[in-house]
Amino acid sequence: MKKLFILCSFLLAALSITVYACTGITIKTKDNKVIQGRTIEFGEYNLNSRIVVSPRGKIYQSLTPTGEHDGYKWQAKYGFVGATVVYDQFIGEGINEAGLNAGLFYFPNYGSLAKFDSYNKKNSIADMELVGWILSSFSTVDEVKEGLKKIKVVNVAYDNNGNPLPTAHWRIADANGNNIVLEIVNNGEVKIYENKVGVVTNAPDYEWHMKNLNNYVNLYSGDAKAYEVNGQKIFSFGSGTGALGLPGDITPPSRFVRAFFYLNSSPSPENSYEGVAQAFHILNNFDIPIGIEYPVEHKDKIPKNMLSATQWTAVSNLGDREFYYTTMNDSQIRKVDLKKIDFASVKYNSVPMDKDDIQNIEEINSRLIK
Repeated sequence: MKKLFILCSFLLAALSITVYACTGITIKTKDNKVIQGRTIEFGEYNLNSRIVVSPRGKIYQSLTPTGEHDGYKWQAKYGFVGATVVYDQFIGEGINEAGLNAGLFYFPNYGSLAKFDSYNKKNSIADMELVGWILSSFSTVDEVKEGLKKIKVVNVAYDNNGNPLPTAHWRIADANGNNIVLEIVNNGEVKIYENKVGVVTNAPDYEWHMKNLNNYVNLYSGDAKAYEVNGQKIFSFGSGTGALGLPGDITPPSRFVRAFFYLNSSPSPENSYEGVAQAFHILNNFDIPIGIEYPVEHKDKIPKNMLSATQWTAVSNLGDREFYYTTMNDSQIRKVDLKKIDFASVKYNSVPMDKDDIQNIEEINSRLIK
């Protein structure tokens, strides 16, 4: 267990010194289905994320900074499917059998959790295990809000000077359309925001991002109107001039604005199939090529076994209880249908996201040559 904790601490420390970017969106279809999508980026090394199936009744106990599983203990009320980060019990994104979705998003310099108290460890949950606790314990956003009053979220690891490593903030949504962003600041102060715009990225805090949208009030879909100045006609070179000024960099504020613009420029999907497809198309715009976060003098440090800093993209269909994903190795969309899993009898299972590290490529000669 100590070796595991040291490994997790090392990996989590690395998350604090390089790009760990996430972009999340919410799509509502015309037939009232809720689609949650997100990317997860990390350009330092492979997170070795896996797909986990967790049954009802499984006993969990959280890690604490002691390196032991001696924190809050609970029994799963709901089964869930999720994608892991670093370690099987660290769920980065998932959906449960009741249609509740949750995911963590890196929140450096702003997240500030309650200090771990060994005398209160039985009520302490590690920040990296919060998603798993939410998915296994609740069916609605309102239930999550009540449950948060009973536990303390604490950092799982600290640096060499005893300072807590950067933590996350969280997006939580249910099939009824409730959608919140949970942020814990000021040494444990819980703040919950209604995610009205259906977007979440990273730091700064959610309130700041909402104010920042006002800086882009001039953006709109389509083209700017042509006009004349002293007989000189001023016109668009091409389509999309209404979006001139849309930020294109990979910082969290820019990704937030861009995601907001794409969401509100896209037509409302008719059904969940169209909603899932639209989510992947929008999120493709946030695929971060490997290496752009490395300065010139560190280009030799770019990992050789990674094709993208965007290691995976996940989409959850809450009403139909389906989990979809693609990876940096294979852009083929894969699906886990939770309705086909008997969470009362299924065994806990963890499998690699990819069968291998080869992109699935279909050759179509047989259809062209007759």
